[in-house]
Amino acid sequence: MNSTVKTPAQPPATDGKTEVKSTAPRPVAVDPLFLAAPQVSTFVATQPLTNASGFFFERDERLYLVTSRHVLIDEATDHRPDRIEIGLHVDATNLTLATGFSVPLYDDGVAVWHQGKDSGGEIDVAVIELDREAFPDDAVVRAFTPAHLQTAFNAVPADSALMVVGFPLGFHDVVHHLPVLRHAAIASPFGIRFQSQGFFLTDARTHRGTSGAAVVMRDTQPTPETTALPWKLMGVHSSRMDMGNRDLVQDESLGLNCAWYADILLTLTED
Repeated sequence: MNSTVKTPAQPPATDGKTEVKSTAPRPVAVDPLFLAAPQVSTFVATQPLTNASGFFFERDERLYLVTSRHVLIDEATDHRPDRIEIGLHVDATNLTLATGFSVPLYDDGVAVWHQGKDSGGEIDVAVIELDREAFPDDAVVRAFTPAHLQTAFNAVPADSALMVVGFPLGFHDVVHHLPVLRHAAIASPFGIRFQSQGFFLTDARTHRGTSGAAVVMRDTQPTPETTALPWKLMGVHSSRMDMGNRDLVQDESLGLNCAWYADILLTLTED
């Protein structure tokens, strides 16, 4: 058998100076939507419990985390964490740099989050005000504002394409600490409370861990207030909806989900 010996390539001729290549990370162009949706992990002291989704909402210079109420407390399953941890990027260029930020859920035994109800009952949305002063100095945060809320219900056609940004089963880009997007369609008329509840239906493939995710639609005509985050905030994903009498052998799951109308945030973040 003949073998071929390859001669190492010769370095290019220089003028005697050593060329030093920069190791600085290249700027990464990422849609700001990915930086508006941190992962949410629940704990009792140091004991991890569950993973969920959430997003940032800013109003009157106050910053909030939005997620599902049942992420913070769920009496039916006796889920009672005492703190959560959210992921924060600390470098806008190098997305591999991130840290966890712990948020207590109780102050002297009193819950610190806000939740609401309406004529239809409890609303599965909760907000927690965050102490931005306690964030790392280089924390990278993109937040929705009241200007992002889709309040013109008749301006959303039935065939509008939606996205759900979150952490299904905790799955995400563990190197860059970024959520994933799932396509969704509107499954009930937007603006009409499904069965008199404060939510509409989406048709999307979702999993545990997506609770609290933002349901959004691309903003094709952003204003100066929304240009930095050109997405319309439509709702807050809560849970899957199914038929209670479905034959588990013969019938597939409906594949439908509840998304609470995002305008509830105006009530929950009132001063």
